Amino acid sequence: MQPYRYDSLDNALIAELRKDGRAAVSTLAQTLKVSRGTIQNRLDRLVSSGAIIGFTVRVHQQLEAGTVRAVMMIEVVGKSTSQVIKKLQGIPELTRLHTTNGAWDLVAEIQAANLPAFDDVLRQVREIDGILSSETSILLSTI
Repeated sequence: MQPYRYDSLDNALIAELRKDGRAAVSTLAQTLKVSRGTIQNRLDRLVSSGAIIGFTVRVHQQLEAGTVRAVMMIEVVGKSTSQVIKKLQGIPELTRLHTTNGAWDLVAEIQAANLPAFDDVLRQVREIDGILSSETSILLSTI
């Protein structure tokens, strides 16, 4: 079986879905100037190939007024990265986890319901064996 090769139409379709994941197939077809069947076939292939792994909702900032969002940079001791990642993945408020280079080994995106929940997430992370240090920045607004 040949791996699926992505082209400019696939990239344009993904870009449109990033803007509006609920866009109708007919709207996408009109925007991208191709047939509805072409869009549906591309969507089916992108999902089945794993290029699209899900559709999400982006909520207006006003609806999440009390939500605390932050980015945490994490330094891991020695070769304990795999164990640390497994433990971090068990914290639901860590919405994304990235490996990186440089002074920090991992970057975690945090979304907590309020400040006490955010404080609890920080406590949970600090208690994980293998984490040497961390630095957290609360995200104040999105521009």
